[in-house]
Amino acid sequence: MTSFLALARRRETALAALAVGMSLSATEVHAQGQVLEEIVVSAQFREQNLQQTPLAITAFNSEMMDARSQTSIYEVSAQAPNVTLKPQGPAFGPSLVASIRGVGQYDFNPALEPGVGIYVDDVYYATLTGSIFDLLDLDRVEILRGPQGTLAGKNSIGGAVKLYSRKPEGDGTGMLEATYGSRDRIDLRGSFDFALAENLFARVAGVTKKQDGYVDRIDYGCAFPDSGVPAFLSSSTDCVLARDGEVDYNAVRGMLRWADGGPLEVQIVADYTHEDRNPAGSVLTNAGITSTYNPDNVDPFGGGAIRHDSRFVPPPGSYYNYASFVSEEDTFFLPDGTPFPVTETRADGRSNFEGWGVSGHIDYDLGDNLSLVSISAYRSYALDFSNDDDLSPLNLGLGQGDLTFWSFSQEVRLNGAFGEENQVEWTLGGFYMDQRSVYATYQDLRYSAVPLQFQGNDPVNADTKAAFAHVAWHATDALTLTGGIRYTDESKDYTFSRRSRDGSLNPFLGALDGVTGEYSGDRIDYRLNASYQWTGNLMTYAQFSTGFKGGGIGPRPFNPAQARPFGPETLDSYELGFKTDLADRTVRLNGALFYSEYNGIQLTLLSCPQFGGPGPCALPQNAGDAKMKGAELETTIYPMDGLMIDAAVSYLDFQYKNINPLAGGPDNPAGVQLDYVPPFTPEWKWSAGIQYEILMGDAGSLTPRVDASFQDDIFTNAVNTQYNAIEDYILANARLTWQSADAAWQASLAVTNLFDKYYALTSFDLIGAGAGYSAIQPGRPREWAVTVKRTF
Repeated sequence: MTSFLALARRRETALAALAVGMSLSATEVHAQGQVLEEIVVSAQFREQNLQQTPLAITAFNSEMMDARSQTSIYEVSAQAPNVTLKPQGPAFGPSLVASIRGVGQYDFNPALEPGVGIYVDDVYYATLTGSIFDLLDLDRVEILRGPQGTLAGKNSIGGAVKLYSRKPEGDGTGMLEATYGSRDRIDLRGSFDFALAENLFARVAGVTKKQDGYVDRIDYGCAFPDSGVPAFLSSSTDCVLARDGEVDYNAVRGMLRWADGGPLEVQIVADYTHEDRNPAGSVLTNAGITSTYNPDNVDPFGGGAIRHDSRFVPPPGSYYNYASFVSEEDTFFLPDGTPFPVTETRADGRSNFEGWGVSGHIDYDLGDNLSLVSISAYRSYALDFSNDDDLSPLNLGLGQGDLTFWSFSQEVRLNGAFGEENQVEWTLGGFYMDQRSVYATYQDLRYSAVPLQFQGNDPVNADTKAAFAHVAWHATDALTLTGGIRYTDESKDYTFSRRSRDGSLNPFLGALDGVTGEYSGDRIDYRLNASYQWTGNLMTYAQFSTGFKGGGIGPRPFNPAQARPFGPETLDSYELGFKTDLADRTVRLNGALFYSEYNGIQLTLLSCPQFGGPGPCALPQNAGDAKMKGAELETTIYPMDGLMIDAAVSYLDFQYKNINPLAGGPDNPAGVQLDYVPPFTPEWKWSAGIQYEILMGDAGSLTPRVDASFQDDIFTNAVNTQYNAIEDYILANARLTWQSADAAWQASLAVTNLFDKYYALTSFDLIGAGAGYSAIQPGRPREWAVTVKRTF
């Protein structure tokens, strides 16, 4: 294994060198008319050319996302250096894994804070649940890497992902698009921009996506009639109860914009999203690894004769499981031999999400070089989902979750400038957010020493207040010095409810019922940046910036000792970067080097005998401190008219400096160790794409495109083991697009996962927690899709 990884490292180092060499050699090639477009971003509160913005930013426009066959937010991370975005597996519902430069979060629980800020039209989305957005009618996506504590604000310690919608212009334009593909995939999307009255414009966009699942949920008793497990289906059927990983997504967004060319512009945005589908696909990879649980307590059919073992683990490369979403009524035997009755639990095996929001945006020009921006937003969602984590008909782990959430946020910015030719530009602002979530859940966990059948109904109240300032001083025509500061004050409380299904105090968890944990804290973050524009096409910058992610209370205690607080984590980052447009603006090459001190790292421990003895544990704690260093390189090249090449490569070296003894270290071998890395942190990552537009006169144009991306080995748990390791993989996509001469019609054939690679998006490992099993969420197999688009 070690030699294989060493070989992989050498291979990826060679690829990085190749990417640099390819970009530099292309500087001698001159275009025959086609040059790089100017990309406008607003990361520093003002619209700026990407190439003159002294930050590590990856930006995509809607045309590039279409060319790459990308329709969901997590897909854009393939081309972003040191960025990991993944849809989560069934245990965490429809939520997002988000990590940038080794900093992020993967747990959906609303008591925990994201480490990457997600924003849509400058509105902050406070939870990972509900953040798997369709790329509906977008103008662009900006991915900011590194701490954005003074710019993007709340919990953007690792970076920020910002989506910007197309604004209404009232020009009567629009588009309709239809897709048909593998497993009866049907996507319909459209948008229309129109005028309601003089100076009042509207834009409406909608999408509906449906597709059958790719992971079969097989009735074990039907498939193996002699097993002793009762069947739900007749053996004359295909024994498939359902197909997980299906798609049933519907969303609509409406925008109103009033603008008369005067000092005031007002925009109101409303959106609605609904998903009702089977859960994400999951495949069992290991079973019966530990003896922490008593197998006799999880077999209701054969008196202990049927163990949760390899019989339920399909061969590698499979797309099926044996989940039943039923835990039968049975008798549980406590450690002293006392029988304890447990009731039947049934779940519907579905995931249902309904969310909506409305926001108001005011831009008011108060006078010469002075403007006011106000962003008010309200968001709400309700989620019901279930998960059969052991993926078998046995009784280890079954859960049903009901999560409701709402938030109100208000941000105000005052932008100004003074001095000769606006030599000093400044921003003063404030931010407020009030949010409440209630996580009502029923859990049936029988792998522990005692049966844990309980319902929770846990409200979380949180509020944040912040004030910030940002100043850019153009000291000379070439030199700009930038400073930013933000003060944040936040508080949170979490109240636990642990009751049995009949409403009585749970006999094993009742001591937690009514317990309230509180957290409050404040923090000052700042940023210092110096950039120098050497020529019109070459800029370099140096930056120091800080960020933090708030603390809280562990949301899943299994005894009072686990109802523990954890503190904030902080990051101090040093960065050097450059941005260049070379060879008559036919080659763009941007790069960054960074070094970060990462302190008080929040990680979830699945084994914590020091807090209540053996048994389940899911305890967030400040695990230790680390240092990180890395490099990022991005390039876009137009070697000749019609031909475009883009590539990116990143490297990240993570090293713990010390480990909190309560979380691990040499005296706590079941915990985090110095040679581990955080979840979802690949060392190497790269991508490359090439397309060529073939002009055919009146017949239009034909554009073939191929993309490839690589992700290095990762682990998905804080405690790295073979059971939560995901091996490296390369994925390739291909697309052939025809466009009419007047650009009104477009048709394309796309193939994703071109070589049908079997790989894992995420894994769910409960072996360290004593459950004895682990599973993966496999990525989608090879799929094809045909799309027809009409623009008007």
